Amino acid sequence: MEIPDLPPDLQFARLGTDPSHIDFAFEAKRAAMGPHIIKRWTWDEAFQRDLHERHFSEKPFFEIRRAEQRLGTLSFHRQTDHLRFGEFYLFPEHQGRGVGSAILAHCLTLADGMRFPVRLEYLHWNPVGSLYWRHGFKEVGRSETHCFLQREPVSH
Repeated sequence: MEIPDLPPDLQFARLGTDPSHIDFAFEAKRAAMGPHIIKRWTWDEAFQRDLHERHFSEKPFFEIRRAEQRLGTLSFHRQTDHLRFGEFYLFPEHQGRGVGSAILAHCLTLADGMRFPVRLEYLHWNPVGSLYWRHGFKEVGRSETHCFLQREPVSH
């Protein structure tokens, strides 16, 4: 599954297995998630790198770009009965400016067109949760650390 560009200026390029692509995605994760991870644990570089590389090998990652500027990453792919949204990391200088809302709304429109629900998870204490709640996600489960959400398709 590819993600079409979002006019007027956002592009989603699929990242490959090149080490520079893996490194870029890890830097986006560290910049976006690091502050939230260290609220509860320490940042264990080796553990986080291993986890990232496993995730990178298991699902497609996309680079989010505006012209020549790299804004972050996301993963969006089809499962048997839903679409999975995750690995959504915007560099801090792009957070809180509506970019994340626009990207999430774009992906949800794609899911609605396919008539698939969208599932995701986030750390309880990560403020990104408010973004998901605003876009119609409902809690479907919870662990000690994560909140599991789903949004049903909307007919337009």
